[in-house]
Amino acid sequence: MFTKKARLWVIGIALILLGWTISKQVYEIAAVIGMGIGLLIWGYFKEGTVVMAAREFHAKNYDAAEELLKEIEDPDRLGKHRRGFYEFIYGNIELHRHNYDEAEKHFQIATRFPLRNQNDKAIVLVHLANINLRKKDYERASAYVEKAQTFKISSRVKNIIEKIETEIKKA
Repeated sequence: MFTKKARLWVIGIALILLGWTISKQVYEIAAVIGMGIGLLIWGYFKEGTVVMAAREFHAKNYDAAEELLKEIEDPDRLGKHRRGFYEFIYGNIELHRHNYDEAEKHFQIATRFPLRNQNDKAIVLVHLANINLRKKDYERASAYVEKAQTFKISSRVKNIIEKIETEIKKA
């Protein structure tokens, strides 16, 4: 859970310590420091700044969340669970900014990855249904609602689904 800049600072300090421990011939500690550096590099590619972006998103600080997500140069390298949250957060940011086409793209990608639980997966589908309802594509909206109902969902999500179904029937 470091930013790119923080990771580079920690790796720099660790490299200095690594050099010092090797010069003092304390190879056990050097190995541990080397593994720590490897873990930081692995975390950069597999974890990214998604957790930090999620904190900013929940605090409704959308600009900071987007900046943290932009630090991830290649989202395809993220781990499966992180990639789902990356797309979910980015989709919500775009939805908040009324960029519905971009939001739809991110939510569709999010459906292909595991999320925290079935309710979160249903929320993504509900967002997709809402976006398609705005576009007056009632057939796709209905398909997303049907898919969302197959998951174990909370009563709040059930109420939203019922409202969407009512809107679809009106059309």
